[in-house]
Amino acid sequence: WGAPPPGGPGGQAPWGSGWGGPPPAAKPGVIPLRPLGVGELLDGAVSTMRTYWRTVLGISLTLAVLTEIAAVLLQGFVLDDANTEVLDDPSATLGELTDVMGDLLLSSAALYGITLIGTVAATALLTTVTSRAVLGRPVTTGEAWRDARPQVLKLFGLILLLGLIAVGIAAVGALPGILVSVSAGAEVGFGLTLLGLLAAAVFAAWLMVRLSLASPALMLEKQGIVTAMRRSARLVRGSWWRVFGIQLLAAIIAYVVAAIIVIPFTFLAAAFSGDGVTGFVSTAGGDIGWTFLIISGIGSVIGSMITFPITAGVTVLLYIDQRIRREALDLELARAAGVQGPGATGGS
Repeated sequence: WGAPPPGGPGGQAPWGSGWGGPPPAAKPGVIPLRPLGVGELLDGAVSTMRTYWRTVLGISLTLAVLTEIAAVLLQGFVLDDANTEVLDDPSATLGELTDVMGDLLLSSAALYGITLIGTVAATALLTTVTSRAVLGRPVTTGEAWRDARPQVLKLFGLILLLGLIAVGIAAVGALPGILVSVSAGAEVGFGLTLLGLLAAAVFAAWLMVRLSLASPALMLEKQGIVTAMRRSARLVRGSWWRVFGIQLLAAIIAYVVAAIIVIPFTFLAAAFSGDGVTGFVSTAGGDIGWTFLIISGIGSVIGSMITFPITAGVTVLLYIDQRIRREALDLELARAAGVQGPGATGGS
């Protein structure tokens, strides 16, 4: 791919040779083995889900159900006990407000941890499935787990490290404003704190995009955490805006799809619980019961079952595309898929 045309000097083809460009790229699996466009990346993720739907949807459904059951139980037994009415009470003491905020932060962290576990497991398993789909090779859930298992703990460590880095950047950005607020008053330091947080957010976004391909690098190349982060930075270098745009588009699509599924279930849950939709909206969901949690949880499961493969698939295919562009990975993939000749086309 990209070789000059045959012929005389300057790459000119002989008169009448009929050269019409390079032969079509081999396509043993869900993508052609050449640099991909945005539409091909999205189509590859959807094609993986459609072609290997038993494995992909089975993994996504299982993890979404387990994650949502844990989240519903946590919300029903723990979060519902938090007396959030104190936050609306102007006579509440500082100690009461601190206790309620601490409970809410702890519960939110627990919910985030549950979601993180499900996301990491889905990413690990679906990375294996997508990599096999590129070669046109079927894979079962058991095979995906056996291949991903040695790297799962490292993947947890990678995601936790990225989260800590983002929090650390935010803390460093806000620190000057906080120090000024302590010494000269909140009115003086507020603007500086806001400016620092804004600068930290921009830098964190830039860094997270640079490291966004560390997950597939860690899973597919069996790398360590730091090595995978460096690998991602090298692959993204010079293509930051492209990687950012594709991942943002995939995230927007996944969010819209999830919203289309989850919002009707949320209103249905509100209609079947307590005071109905009007009462739910007027109280902002303050008194959430088991009926609401279960029905809305079903919607969340369906949404996650569809969005997990999209986000994970696009990230893996983007990693493969960057390696094709920089390292001619398409030649290795063609040999691994048993494709003979540069223009051979396998079944997808």
